[in-house]
Amino acid sequence: MQRVCFLLRVRADRIDEYRVRHEDVWQEMREALTAAGWHNYSLFLREDGLLVGYLETEDFEAARAAMDATDVNARWQADMAGFFEELDGQGPDAAMVPLTEVFHLA
Repeated sequence: MQRVCFLLRVRADRIDEYRVRHEDVWQEMREALTAAGWHNYSLFLREDGLLVGYLETEDFEAARAAMDATDVNARWQADMAGFFEELDGQGPDAAMVPLTEVFHLA
């Protein structure tokens, strides 16, 4: 199983709304993530807007491609794009660049 961790930055003026939006993630989005192979997916948000994402999957690129093929992902990403800084014209999901794992205690 591949462990993936990534960072994004939520705009300071949208942090509270971002939290509220994630209290009730669309059921069809949750189902699509599961079907695409996203397991143990978690988001952690620091007070300054630093967002840390973590997931486990067999193949991150395949899991991301499976989500890219869904209509619900396109709608969710379009709805959420305004929450983030420094996307450089990408959607939030495309801006997820995995960090290099340097240690894991199994």
